[in-house]
Amino acid sequence: MSLILGVDPGSRKTGFGIIKTGAQAGSKIEYVTSGIVRLPSGALPARLKIIFDSISQLIQQYQPEEMAIEEVFLARDPSAALKLGQARGAAIVAGAAAGLAIGEYAARTVKKSVVGSGAASKEQVQHMVKHILGLPSAPAEDAADALAVALCHAQTNSMGLALGGSYRYSKGRLKRVATPLG
Repeated sequence: MSLILGVDPGSRKTGFGIIKTGAQAGSKIEYVTSGIVRLPSGALPARLKIIFDSISQLIQQYQPEEMAIEEVFLARDPSAALKLGQARGAAIVAGAAAGLAIGEYAARTVKKSVVGSGAASKEQVQHMVKHILGLPSAPAEDAADALAVALCHAQTNSMGLALGGSYRYSKGRLKRVATPLG
């Protein structure tokens, strides 16, 4: 069994989701937990610390072996993209500090993996996450996105692509990312 922490980073809300996967391909995937870290308004450094502390606490509590996180998408507002990148960085450092293997996935890749279309809506992602994990109701939007990232990571691993360390899967290609920690 392997626990995967999925993270949907944001500078106002950061979604998280943890799933359990079997050791062999085709094993059932189980829901463990999910939620949203709601960040207060105020200075960005304080919010980044909350993201780091919250992800670190989740890692300590649940002991996942792997982490999957959504890549930054190109936004119309460069300032928003930079803040999102910083939120991602805070979450990634929490995972790297704990020694987790970290996979990074483009939003379109995650949607295609879970829904079958890279252009899927948020509602479609919520519906499919509910269906795949057998949940009684759809998780909140950011939590559903985080669970979708974890599901995408599990699917990538089940195809025999688990590498250990950190890697990025985007545009149909898997690339190992050199890290000073791994």
